[in-house]
Formats: sequence, structure tokens, C-alpha cells
Amino acid sequence: MAGIATRPEDSRGRLHPEAQSATRTCFQRDRDRIIHSAAFRRLQYKTQVFVNHEGDFFRTRLTHSLEVSQIARSVCRYLGLNEDLGEALALAHDLGHPPFGHAGEEALKDRMQRHGGFDHNAQSLRVVTRLEHRYAQFKGLNLTWETLEGLVKHNGPVTEPLPRAIADYAAEQDLELQTHAGPEAQIAALADDVAYNNHDIDDGLRAGLFTVGDLADVPLVGREFAAVQKEFADLDPVVQIHEVVRRLIGAMVGDLIEETESRIRDSGAKSAADIRHLGKPVAAFSEAMQENDSALKAFLFDNMYRHYTLNRMTSKARRVVKDLFDLLVREPECLPSEWRRRVAGKDAHATAQMVADYIAGMTDRFALDEHRHLFDLQGRSS
Repeated sequence: MAGIATRPEDSRGRLHPEAQSATRTCFQRDRDRIIHSAAFRRLQYKTQVFVNHEGDFFRTRLTHSLEVSQIARSVCRYLGLNEDLGEALALAHDLGHPPFGHAGEEALKDRMQRHGGFDHNAQSLRVVTRLEHRYAQFKGLNLTWETLEGLVKHNGPVTEPLPRAIADYAAEQDLELQTHAGPEAQIAALADDVAYNNHDIDDGLRAGLFTVGDLADVPLVGREFAAVQKEFADLDPVVQIHEVVRRLIGAMVGDLIEETESRIRDSGAKSAADIRHLGKPVAAFSEAMQENDSALKAFLFDNMYRHYTLNRMTSKARRVVKDLFDLLVREPECLPSEWRRRVAGKDAHATAQMVADYIAGMTDRFALDEHRHLFDLQGRSS
């Protein structure tokens, strides 16, 4: 491993001490616990952009997480970083997302404003430290300090106002929130961008939200489409799209590696701790690639995320989440038995947090079913 890699033997350990595994490092163990969690399995039926029932070929949170993991692991391996930690962080980064993607998160943010707020990174932390119940000795997955730090700082240093889950954890674990995360966490965060943007091109074209021609003026993307169409004029258009997406991912990954190597050299950092305290990220795209990335994000925002068909879908999704939240806070007796026991005797804020936990753990399909059971007077009640 490179000198700045996060080494398992130097881990700050777990909140609840455990004996070391005879066959796995602590970060391999974290990865395995994440994969075996109920929250990870539920990602199969949580939306990435499209609601789960919109089609079988669109990406879900699970397939996205696997794609991010592949990119993060490959980059970490090339740079000599700890690829097991990078993989664990990539697999866990979306565990706190509620159903219906960003629409669901917006709805929960709205309803939780008076109760401590809602943030999907903070919710990921709640999932792995409190909500997963798989072990006799503790709640949560008892992940290492380094994995939890990477989850908390998935989008960089954490600033005020702090989500309650992060504030409580930071105080408990002596976590500096204003510093950057270790190098593997930084790589996993950028691998998320690489996978998200490029695969949304694929899904957006497949859904007919925009055409290849619409992408002609998008920097890098339009150029790659033109090159592939010239080189493979008779190739099936679907395969052309896959070829372009493959090339775009390769270009972004290559740029990320080159820029990060340069920053590591210039930083003088000798350890993962040095990387945390540089005051700026060490993993990054070049300035030119950042401009390309911003242009693609702007195109997708205008032509995909705000497309009227998605607007209609996300409008319905927000209503479903808000309806469920309002009813269950008002009538917690409608919660399943396990959750009803959790809110018994709680004040309004604690009840709202439990309801948010319950809803955030739902899949798209389960949320739609629950809404139908609770609001359709002609439907069954369970």
C-alpha cells in the first residue's frame, strides 16, 4: 500500500470492542456487514432516478452502489490505497436514502424541519449505528471509526447546522467534522459522481427523455458520441450508447487518477492522517474535467431531472411520503407492532424521528403499498 493509505492495523477501532477476525481485516469485515444488512438488500427496490415500477432496465440504488463500488475499488487499487475501505464506503453511501430518491428526501426534510431535520448521510449513520438489529451484543453494525467517518463526510467536511445523528455521533466518538475524510472516502465520493452522471445518460436516453442529438453540445459527451458514430457508423445505436458511456467513465477515472496522483505528490502527505488535515481534498478531477462534469450535470438537470414526466412522478412520490408521515405521526397506532413499541411513551420529536426512520427504510414498492392500505378505503388494511 501507499504511505497515505488507511491501514487496518492503525484503525481507531469500533465503538463496541470485538476480537479481530482470523481471516479478514477490519475493513473487509465492515464491507461484509454492510452487504449482509437489511438496508443494503432494500436498495434493490429503491429508486435511483426512476420509481422502481417504471421499468426493469433502469438503475436502482443497489445497482448504482455496486457500480460505484467497482469504480472506487479500481481507483484505490491503482493508487495503492485501501481498496477494502473504499469498497465498504461505496457500498454503504446510499443506505440512508428514503424511497423515491431525492423526491422522498425532500418530503422528509419538509416534515422533519421542526424535529431535528432529515439528511440522507445522517440517516446512513443512523442505519449502521442504531437501526440495523443483527447482533446480540449491540445495535447497528458496529463499523470501524474510519468507515463511519467516511459515511459522515461523504460530501466533504460537515458544516453547521449539524443533523442530530451526526452531532451526537461526533460528540461520542471525538470526530472532527471540519476536516476532510481519509483518501479512500474521498475516492468513493468521486466514484459516486462518475457512476451517477454517466449512467444517467444511459437511463435518460433509454427512457426517451432526450436524444443523442441533444447531447451534441455537451462538452466531452458530444465529442465522444461523434467519435463513436464516426468510427462505428453501422453499429446498433444502443451499443453505441454503451460504448460512449464506457469511454466517458474511462476518461473520468483516468483524469481522477492523474489529478489525485499530482495532488498527493504536491501535498507532502505521509499518512492518511496528513490527508485529513491538508485543508483541501487530495482526490479531485482536473479543472477541465470539473468543467465537463458541471456542464453534464446542468444538462441532466434541465433535460432529465426536471423533465415533465419525472416532475409528475416525483410530485406523486412527495405526496405519498408526506401523507404517510402525517398520518403515522398523528396516529402512531397504525405503525407495525415493532415500531409501535419503539414510539410508546416518546415525545413528539422522538415519535417524528421514529416515523422518519420507518419511512426512510421503505422501498418504493412498500411505500406505495402502505399508502394504498392506509388511504384507499376500498383496499385491504394490512
